[in-house]
Amino acid sequence: MTFLYPQFLYYLLPPMLVLFALLLTKKDPQTHFFSDEVVEKLRVSANMLTLKARNALFFLAGLLLVIALAQPVIKDGVVKVKAKSSDIMIALDISDSMLAHDLYPSRLELAKNKALTFLEKVPNERVGVVAFAKNSYLVSPLSFDSTAVGFLLSKLDTSFITQKGTDFLSMLEVVANSSAEGEKKYLLILSDGGDKSDFSEEIQYAKDNNIVVFILGVGTKKGAPVKQKDGTYIKYKGDIIISKLNEEISEFATKSGGVYIQSTTSDIDIKTMYEEIQRVSDKKELKSQDIEKYIPLFYYPVGLALFILLIALSSMSKRVKVDVPNVFLVFLLVTSTSELKAGLFDFMDLEKAKKAYEAGEYEKSSKIYEKYADEHQSGQSYFNAANSYYKQKDYTKALELYKKAVFDNASQRAKNYANIGNSYVKSKQPESLNKAKEFYEKSLEIKEDKEVRENLEAVKKELEKQKQQQQQDNKNNQDKNDQQKDQDKKDKQEQDQQQDKDSQEKSDQKKSDEKKKEEEQNKQDKKEDSKEKNEDNNESKSKQNEMKKEDNQEEDKENQEKEFEQQNAQIKEMSDAELEKWINQLQNKQKTYLYRLNKSENREDENEKPW
Repeated sequence: MTFLYPQFLYYLLPPMLVLFALLLTKKDPQTHFFSDEVVEKLRVSANMLTLKARNALFFLAGLLLVIALAQPVIKDGVVKVKAKSSDIMIALDISDSMLAHDLYPSRLELAKNKALTFLEKVPNERVGVVAFAKNSYLVSPLSFDSTAVGFLLSKLDTSFITQKGTDFLSMLEVVANSSAEGEKKYLLILSDGGDKSDFSEEIQYAKDNNIVVFILGVGTKKGAPVKQKDGTYIKYKGDIIISKLNEEISEFATKSGGVYIQSTTSDIDIKTMYEEIQRVSDKKELKSQDIEKYIPLFYYPVGLALFILLIALSSMSKRVKVDVPNVFLVFLLVTSTSELKAGLFDFMDLEKAKKAYEAGEYEKSSKIYEKYADEHQSGQSYFNAANSYYKQKDYTKALELYKKAVFDNASQRAKNYANIGNSYVKSKQPESLNKAKEFYEKSLEIKEDKEVRENLEAVKKELEKQKQQQQQDNKNNQDKNDQQKDQDKKDKQEQDQQQDKDSQEKSDQKKSDEKKKEEEQNKQDKKEDSKEKNEDNNESKSKQNEMKKEDNQEEDKENQEKEFEQQNAQIKEMSDAELEKWINQLQNKQKTYLYRLNKSENREDENEKPW
């Protein structure tokens, strides 16, 4: 046997020995005033424990408790415990493109939340953090302290960088230098992929340095403009940049042995990523420790100490008969403490429920009353809980609890029936008024009440009104059906008349068409006869016209010859000036464009295009 905490023996036993030594050697106060003979005569013998015997028992109980505190145990072999971990580096992209708001609240904030969720899932793994943009920075080395790592990660922002851009190769160099050379490294990147389309150099570097890359793509294919802290948008050559998720980065993950997942608004993406990392990663042993197993023995001295204290605190005489039922009563008090506590403090719960009801906190009041009623099957508590639900206008629940409330007192039963009737009226369910009438009558059978009587009369009036309304509706429906039948009959008659009319019109139209066809045939025949006659007349007229035309042509020719001779005679009589004037006048009266080209003077324009 050995002690796990022997210091308790070293520091508590010496002062305890001194204390009890003083108690055991201390004399009774009476000896200062009376001699031993007088004290002996005055003392009443009751065969009870003396003070010294009682103090000795206290000392023994204290000694046993100190031994229990020192934790006595028996060795039960050795267990070897090994600490294993798959070291994971988290790389967070903090370039300006991560400020885009195509994901809520932004790409960067969503990526940080995903990383923090990942940290919660790996409490037993060593995790480090790298922040990168154009340059890369080690935020936290590999550590088991996920709380500290999460705090540092949550504070990252784009203001930590000065050079713009995204360089994955520089980030890989930081990861490669963060742990011993040759060890397998697992890297989780949260990024929108930047603008690069060829990641062959990064893939080769990851393979050469034994880095398995897992990528969570943060962004959308549609993209969004990048809003800066001052409210302006990032521009390039005067145009606002639309940053989109670069899906080419997926090859970087898959070809390096990892997995690529596009982010979602839920946590399913990071959960899946965690499962993939656990599936791929090989945990390495960090340290091992031999832990001894023990069989504890402290409850033996504790139990013995309690028994000795029971004797020391007892004042029973050897001649006094022990009342066994009282011992059982003590046992029951000890074993049923929790039940007694619940029963003793029930009144406090009911008081809380009452105050909540009076303060208008009906929801709180109903829950307390209902819980108490279910535990104790209390009719009054069911009644009070139903009142609270009634105040909340939850009449269905109120009805349920009112019906559970059972009372021996007639007055209470009458009141409960009246409340059931009120709940039915308020619930406005089918047949609710009939049910309300039934329970109002039950209440009045037990006890006459003016308010309940008035409610009953109001319900009867409403039922009578509904009955009359139903009769009126039935009558209106019957009248409406009769009118509809009359209208249908009338419509059918009109339809038949219309059909007869249409048939007559079709017959008349057919006769008219035949008559017109006959008339057209007659006209056609007449027209053909007339045409033949006209052709004969036209032929004769044409011959006559030709003869006249020939005669007219000969007359015109003679007239032209005479006119020409006259003009020649006039020309011969004109002077040269008159002749020139006459010719100019003739030319100006001509309508052909050939004579009007030189009407205005020509102007040269140096700017005039050749075409």
